[in-house]
Amino acid sequence: MDRVPRPSTDEEAAPLLRDDDEDGVRSEDAQPTLAQRINAVAQEPLTPLTKLLLLVALVLLLLSSVFIGLFAGEYSKLKQRERDGSSPPATITVTATSVVTTTAHPPSPTSPLPEETCVTSECIILSASILSSLDVAQDPCENFFDFANGGWIATHPLPAEKGSFGQFEALAQANKRIIQHFLETPSTTSSFTTSSDEQLLQKLRGFYSSCLNENRLDEVGTEPLIRFVKALQGLLRGEGREVTPKTGANGEQHKGLTAALAFLHSRGIDALFSFNIEGDIGVDPNSMTLWFDQAGLGLPSKEYYDEDSILDVYQSVVERLLFTLAEEEEKLQKLPPPTLVDSTKLWPSWPWPPWGDDDDDDKPKPNRSEAAHNMAKQVVQFESKLANASLDADAYQDPFATYNRLPLKNLTDSLPQIKFSEYFAAFTPRRFPEHVVITYPVYPVSISEILSSTSADVVEAYLTVRAALALSPNLGTVTEAWQAQRTLLETLTGIKKGAVGDRAEYCVGKVEQSLGFAAGRYFVNETFGGDSREKGTKVITDIVDAFKASLPNVPWLDKVSADAAAEKADAIRVKVGFPISPDTRDPASILRYYSPVKVDTNNYFDNILSAAASDKFKAWLKLGQRRNVEEWEMWPSMVNAYFNPPSNEIVFPAGILQPPFFSQDWPSYLSYGAFGHVAAHELTHAFDSAGRLYNQHGKLENWWTNSSNAGFQMKQECIVAQYSNYTVDDGQGGEIHVNGNLTSGENIGDTGLVQAYRAWKTQFDSSFRAGNEYLLPGLNYTREQLFFISFARIWGNTMKTAAQVQRVRTDPHSPNIFRVDGTVSNIPEFAAAFNCSKTAKLNPPREKQCLFWS
Repeated sequence: MDRVPRPSTDEEAAPLLRDDDEDGVRSEDAQPTLAQRINAVAQEPLTPLTKLLLLVALVLLLLSSVFIGLFAGEYSKLKQRERDGSSPPATITVTATSVVTTTAHPPSPTSPLPEETCVTSECIILSASILSSLDVAQDPCENFFDFANGGWIATHPLPAEKGSFGQFEALAQANKRIIQHFLETPSTTSSFTTSSDEQLLQKLRGFYSSCLNENRLDEVGTEPLIRFVKALQGLLRGEGREVTPKTGANGEQHKGLTAALAFLHSRGIDALFSFNIEGDIGVDPNSMTLWFDQAGLGLPSKEYYDEDSILDVYQSVVERLLFTLAEEEEKLQKLPPPTLVDSTKLWPSWPWPPWGDDDDDDKPKPNRSEAAHNMAKQVVQFESKLANASLDADAYQDPFATYNRLPLKNLTDSLPQIKFSEYFAAFTPRRFPEHVVITYPVYPVSISEILSSTSADVVEAYLTVRAALALSPNLGTVTEAWQAQRTLLETLTGIKKGAVGDRAEYCVGKVEQSLGFAAGRYFVNETFGGDSREKGTKVITDIVDAFKASLPNVPWLDKVSADAAAEKADAIRVKVGFPISPDTRDPASILRYYSPVKVDTNNYFDNILSAAASDKFKAWLKLGQRRNVEEWEMWPSMVNAYFNPPSNEIVFPAGILQPPFFSQDWPSYLSYGAFGHVAAHELTHAFDSAGRLYNQHGKLENWWTNSSNAGFQMKQECIVAQYSNYTVDDGQGGEIHVNGNLTSGENIGDTGLVQAYRAWKTQFDSSFRAGNEYLLPGLNYTREQLFFISFARIWGNTMKTAAQVQRVRTDPHSPNIFRVDGTVSNIPEFAAAFNCSKTAKLNPPREKQCLFWS
């Protein structure tokens, strides 16, 4: 007789076997009951064979009980799916400590392929993390970002010391804890016994401990910054000059400006302009040449210089920095000479600040506070002029407009205040380049005009402030300079006043920024084993194949352009996990790479300067050389990825190949949804508004036909219009629109999600047979739905209003909510997966969707 398994044996109220007499009464000649038989046997002595059989029966009974319970649970899930309208699987496989399998025979031979549900502890934890991130009160067809991330956001309030926090930041924190562990625990790296490893670890730990030593930082106070500023001022004023010109319009008042700028730039501090070494994309992308560009500003973007409230705060910060440097310099001058390190070289005979002569006792002392106030006002006015002369952020999205290859003489004639031969000599002994690429040819002319109408005092104060803003975060938190720059940071990001995060986390971040490839060796060893690299690479190459397969079906792309696009996709270099230059596997290679970095466990400030100078030194060594195609721009623990147009490469550090983005043990629909989007995003950058203008060799060239160009332009205009309609709160009762022109390249990159979806679908059958598409317990969602949920989850984040405003003004990436909702609204497969109605917000009519690759 067939019987339905019951939930569990401890719920049984009746015997496992019962006769057909419903009232349980037997006739006198009936056979004895099971209990009577057992009782009769129990009265007789047990033989060894009997004992063994009883033990075997007991074990079988226990195993059967476990199976019945597990089977009943799965059976109820199947019935629930039937009630929900989904097709029941033909085979149920339950994974426990002991694997027990049963087959429920289908009613017909045309049933679906067998399903597999994983109930290991790892699968349960993964399932729970997905469930806890959801807000099921939200309609996924209306607010998919909120649906996929509402639960996570509710349980991850924004830390007071951060302006933004999300899944990227959470993973970065986790990666930092791994690095922190080996920095603080020597035993974790005891297996690395080579001399090179010992030296690397000593350098890493020395840098880290110098940053952690807050007592030492508070003890030395502002002195390291003052030493730096005095060296800068000595160069600016010219060694041995008795008189510093104060005014004039012929450029002579800025005689030492070249040396002062070279000094700042060599330590990674922006001022007036910047130089980068990159490929000559118009001639030979692998020939490293000189690029002249505008420098950063004291405020994040030029728009801030039109906001009175922000400008008031900034001017106050500049005033505080100028005033405290003058005050602290005077205190240090009164200390015994041994306190002043290298005093003969770093402390000029003339005084600071430039608004008065404190050494002349015959003259009345100026009001230092008032003088600092007036000078700060002039510095902010000077910066405002530089901001107005700068190229708008969205203009940088056009690589043709920002590639202006000109003879070097054009630059030297446009900006005569800078002696460029002297400037270059400070970086490299090689002969000077004959040509330079100028991103915005008007800019050097504008700088020259601004300098000509500005006194030396103001330029000196401006450079001093640039140095102070860049370096004061490396001082003790008790110093006025640190607190001044902190005020500006709090204003611009909305972080709570006085809220300072974990010092260890901060210091690990500084180790990564300064010695990232060294730290990456030990991070990769800890986190990136097994088949992670191979499986991550497969996701990427599958997406490249899906992209190529889709090209013939793109209606706006003709065959000539489609074939060329496929050739470019084939030519893309894929880099996953870690670099081989420097070689993460070879400590000697990394040690050579960081040989210029000098680390003193008692001098964090100088450690920072040494690392920055090393970076600049290595960058300038590339000038005139061939590109090293094995180099990376990101260290291995970084939670990020990038596409580099001139080298036509996509790069994915091991830091992002971690949950919730990727795991080699995940079902494929999760990996292709999360990490697959990252991979597809970077691939699609090769064909976005800027990337598409580089050919398969990385050369700037219009390789599209006219008709394909026109078709792309229509799609791009659609994307620009779509995202320009999105707004964020400005914190003042109004709204700020997303800059659709600034973000168009990244938004087009996000459209690559459809390629990740197609790649997953293409490999599904083979992946299913290999057991890589198993279901997770407790998730009442289809694989298709979980693909999109996995994508959306990686963008979960919260931001302070001020930080959101800053992002909209400066970041080419749209706010995360629009990166999710805006992206899926252009993918019909999403609406199909969630059965969205035709009137749903995220299922607009086909004619209103910005369909790039369909």
